[in-house]
Amino acid sequence: MLLLLLLLFEGLLCPGESTADPQAPGPPYPAGEEPLDFRVIQIFSFANHSWAHTQGSGWLGELQTHGWDSVLGTIRFLWPWSQGNFSKEELKNLQALFQLYFHGFTREVQAFAGQFQFEYPFELQISAGCRIRAGEASESFFKGAYQGTDFLSLQGNSWQPSPGAGSRAQNVCRVLNRYRDIKEIVQGLLSNTCPRFLAGLLEAGKAELERQVKPEAWVSKGTTPSPGHLLLVCHISGFLPKPVWVMWMRGEQEQPGTQQGDVLPNADGTWYLRVTLDVAAGETTGLYCRVKHSSLGGHDIIIHWDGYSILLTLICLTVTVTLIMLIVLEFWFKKQSLSCYFLFRLVTDLAMGANTQDPRGSGHQLCSAQESWAKNRYLKKWKTSLSQL
Repeated sequence: MLLLLLLLFEGLLCPGESTADPQAPGPPYPAGEEPLDFRVIQIFSFANHSWAHTQGSGWLGELQTHGWDSVLGTIRFLWPWSQGNFSKEELKNLQALFQLYFHGFTREVQAFAGQFQFEYPFELQISAGCRIRAGEASESFFKGAYQGTDFLSLQGNSWQPSPGAGSRAQNVCRVLNRYRDIKEIVQGLLSNTCPRFLAGLLEAGKAELERQVKPEAWVSKGTTPSPGHLLLVCHISGFLPKPVWVMWMRGEQEQPGTQQGDVLPNADGTWYLRVTLDVAAGETTGLYCRVKHSSLGGHDIIIHWDGYSILLTLICLTVTVTLIMLIVLEFWFKKQSLSCYFLFRLVTDLAMGANTQDPRGSGHQLCSAQESWAKNRYLKKWKTSLSQL
């Protein structure tokens, strides 16, 4: 298997007709911005000495670009540009390399589990990749974790245990450092293949990565944390890219009690954030939520809490008035219907008795039609007024 790994690795370094220069300049983003990195995340779950499950994914910054089909042993390209500028031959070699890697790594861990003192069931997590800055040399990283705790990393030319990982990590690093060929393959992938692939992704996905979507913001009242207090909540949703600045303020002063939640993904690829402030019920005057985002062009979003309170008051007042008017109108309609019926009876009683038709039926129909018309007319006007609010 080591021979196959070496042959595939040579195919990645020397694909015959490369589509990208290994010494290509930095990625297509403005100097001074935070650099993007590309990393591959792998999760190995071991239930016992004969059963294991693998998961793999590729990430460009906060955006997932690749997945790994553990059943078929194939790379899933999640975006039209996820192949970067690699040739089909390079991608084929890369996929075959991952197939061997996932299979071989699982077998080796199960074989050495007893020596490494790994207790079933356990999980291993690996994050490896590279980071490039405009005009600077690329940086690479490889970190491993055991049961969610930092375990080891590749530092220069050797595997090093993480601080506090103990003798178990030292033992694993001692064994790994004996496999010089494997270490050279990993270093080559991180220092050569990864920067070329990252540069190609940034170029191919430039339109998507530079897409700007303005955030929507609104405020609401959250669950009261304690009596006499209010939890002011500022919601920001639908923005892209991810970096955003949100703060509860009064005047030009940032409120130190502002609490920011995690930035969460929406289904459409944009982001959502919730920012709260716990204040006494009588100290909300002048508070507002301020939002800064690159898509706003310097025009910050400002939402005043006082405006939210006034809006709530207007909504409650409108609903109350509407209910009162509906009750009054219902009473008026019934009164009008009754008056109409008695008036019609009086007129028909004074008329000639030769008419054989029962006047009560036609009179009732006439009054019902009048009542229905009036109701529809008034309800239509109220619906129009409410929709304008």
